[in-house]
Amino acid sequence: MTTYSDLNTQDDQIITRTLLHEAIPLTGTIVSGTYADLNIKDYAHGMFQSVYDYPYLSSSANHIFDIAVGYSPSSPLSASTNNQHAKKTNIYSQMAQVLMGYDATGSILRFDQDGNITGGGDKHDNVMFFNFARLLSKDEIKKGSFSMEFGVTNAFAYGGATFNSRVKITDFSGSNGFLVNSPTGEYGILYATQSAGTTVLKGNQRYAVGLLFYQAGVAVISGSVFTQESEGGILNNAYNDVLMSGSSHSSELFSAVLTGSSIKAAANNIRNRLYNLQFNNTIELNSSIYFCRIKNNEYNYSSNPTYLSSSQLRVKQVSTDMPVSYITTVGLYNVNNELLAVAKLSEPLKKTPDTEFTIRVRLDY
Repeated sequence: MTTYSDLNTQDDQIITRTLLHEAIPLTGTIVSGTYADLNIKDYAHGMFQSVYDYPYLSSSANHIFDIAVGYSPSSPLSASTNNQHAKKTNIYSQMAQVLMGYDATGSILRFDQDGNITGGGDKHDNVMFFNFARLLSKDEIKKGSFSMEFGVTNAFAYGGATFNSRVKITDFSGSNGFLVNSPTGEYGILYATQSAGTTVLKGNQRYAVGLLFYQAGVAVISGSVFTQESEGGILNNAYNDVLMSGSSHSSELFSAVLTGSSIKAAANNIRNRLYNLQFNNTIELNSSIYFCRIKNNEYNYSSNPTYLSSSQLRVKQVSTDMPVSYITTVGLYNVNNELLAVAKLSEPLKKTPDTEFTIRVRLDY
């Protein structure tokens, strides 16, 4: 006869949540140079560029992130004569409505420097978008772990060459200063500091240069990281604007790249300036833990037909011997005694009337 033991929901079951993290390091040589751009995929629509960790036609290739650029219709750089003007404003508006949402009048909110989307303040109107693949970001980017470096040397450095002057962008306050007023969840403010070189920034401080949306896996970075102070950027005037250089080996200011180049060309320019990128992802592991309690007078006999031989228990030599069974499997059933899950023990567990056990079964999802 088969017997069942009831699980008390309050005493025998708990639900836990565990956060697992992986470190994701990415060097500029992978993004541009190592594979001679065979790992870069461009599309006929020309609205963004995809970056892979290996030539994208290979079965071993993994999608890393997408790059796009855009500007708000309110941007001073916005002009109908710009190259791919409609696509650049559409990209900005699309990303803004998904990541920032709408105001009370139904207008799309712009990316705000300090996250105060309902108030005034400065906006990020000319931006670069880095949309990270779910393969890397998993459930979310770990708060406070994001770091990205751009070379700001006025020289062509295609292929991830070492830049003498660099700007480092981090969400240094993300672990305790993140914001929650986004339709996609939580996001943090990205700040830029000088990481290499001298007199790169206009002052010795952090500058708000973007937003990082943790669950969405999207970094929105202002073009101010490549622009001098006199033009609204964060670079020292004496240092001058960065001359952006792409695979075409041409050099021009970022504002000229944003307005006069195609999105593909702008993505090439930005990608060739990426020196280093790293963050930790987060995997949320939810578990239901069941404590299967076996009393001393339970499960001392087996229902397996081989347990008997000529109507005698194989494990008993004389009638006064204690019965013995070996527990190898735990089954979880619903109220209709239908098997829902099976757990296997690493080795048989000897059970006699003078022993009791509590077997811990964990279901992860």
